[in-house]
Amino acid sequence: MKRTSLLVKPLIALAIISFAFSCSSSFLEVPLQGGITTSNDPALAQKLVTGVYSSLLQGDSWGNGDVHGFAFLSVTNIISDDADKGSTPSDQAVPVGDIDNFTLTSTNKFCETLWSGHFFSIGMANQALAQLSIATIDTTLRSQLIGEVRFIRGYLYFNMVRMFGGVPLVLRVPKDATDANTDYFIVRATASDVYAAIGQDLQYATNHLPLKSKSAVGHATKGAAQTLLAKVNMYQGKWDQVLALTNEVIASGQYQLVPDYSTIWRQAGDNSKESIFEIEMGSFNNDNLDIDNYTVCQGVRVGGKGGWDDLGWGFNNPTTDLANVYEIGDLRKNSTIIFIDNSGAHKGTMLWDGFRIPSSDSVQNLRYNYKAYTSRTKEQFANIGDKNRPKNIHILRYADVLLMNAEAALHLGGDVATPLNSVRQRAGLLPKANPTQDDIWQERRVELAMEHDRFWDLVRQGRAAQVMIASGKINFVAGKHELLPVPNSQILLSGNKITQNPNY
Repeated sequence: MKRTSLLVKPLIALAIISFAFSCSSSFLEVPLQGGITTSNDPALAQKLVTGVYSSLLQGDSWGNGDVHGFAFLSVTNIISDDADKGSTPSDQAVPVGDIDNFTLTSTNKFCETLWSGHFFSIGMANQALAQLSIATIDTTLRSQLIGEVRFIRGYLYFNMVRMFGGVPLVLRVPKDATDANTDYFIVRATASDVYAAIGQDLQYATNHLPLKSKSAVGHATKGAAQTLLAKVNMYQGKWDQVLALTNEVIASGQYQLVPDYSTIWRQAGDNSKESIFEIEMGSFNNDNLDIDNYTVCQGVRVGGKGGWDDLGWGFNNPTTDLANVYEIGDLRKNSTIIFIDNSGAHKGTMLWDGFRIPSSDSVQNLRYNYKAYTSRTKEQFANIGDKNRPKNIHILRYADVLLMNAEAALHLGGDVATPLNSVRQRAGLLPKANPTQDDIWQERRVELAMEHDRFWDLVRQGRAAQVMIASGKINFVAGKHELLPVPNSQILLSGNKITQNPNY
């Protein structure tokens, strides 16, 4: 794993100590008076920003908070037609099975920890922004650090608005506990207001962040802010802005498609020329930085005869539907899905590093997520015996920019074929002469499969109910399941000021 000067131990104890308070705003942080601040310790500014990045590693899905852990996997991949829960039917039937089957309620634990985890990170971002505003550092550096934090806050709110719709729009640190319990910190803003705030954060980041070539590894960049802003605009149907922003990213010369798709999810592919923004993990300061349960929950699980050292718990399994949607010859299929040998010949399945997975009589399920695989022998870890190994999460990459550019061009009458066929060519497929909307949506599905976008893509395309029901997820109710339920705990803590989503 490549080292980065960015990360320290997740949820680092910052120099500014804060305390949580009661009611629905417990995710917010109120600073103690006095002590070290950025006005008297310039080095604290970078530490605060590092803490905000580190908060993205939250994965306590059953406890205090999740941002990119098992809960995140559940509401992005498992909920979609790309993946099933996996493991055995009774294993994590609650809360994961309820998400997979659309039988979830407002007491679903994963919904609760996603809410608390995201708002904890938002609180850290707000705390950092408050201190950066008074930091005694170079003004250009201060603007850059503020841009990095506002990029992260914009990303967090983008997740929240896609998961829950309108949420409390908290853009400052409360003055005290009384202030924290005012409606500003409790009542849900509209989704349109949340999108507007995201746009402001990302525009600031776009204006003040350096290009990738002038930025340290692991930091948000101008291209990352432009790409995420393009995506936010895509979800709002603002195609002129999507086209303009993606054209700028393409013209910047900072990014290219890597030749071999399969290498993207190996350590050798971390922070590649295709990478736009990743959640950084790995060995640093004698710590094994990872997200709790991200890799181990997706690892190939022992079953049947057993007797081999399996890779994990067997969740987040690619569906038959996904396996069947690839065109013949698409190189991405076998780079996305681990197919377990079910021939009866007991050949097993050989992975890229030489690790052999036994055949189906010794494995719980027939398909696993190859993009989550980490090698015991060909990749580096601080604790090689730990199945929950570090793995960068690729949040934004250049292929997505090209596909957004193609979709925007389709709406506006521009060149659709060139960006779309660049992605297809890398996959070993023939070009499309006159790509349609269906061609673009198909390409998004197979290019970005198991990368946390599929379900939200279907919702913004207006196809979620149709596709979910056709894929066998027959409990999906249009007008309800496009969003997750607001956690009942938050409604109660707010004194019913936070309202529930429709039909829950």
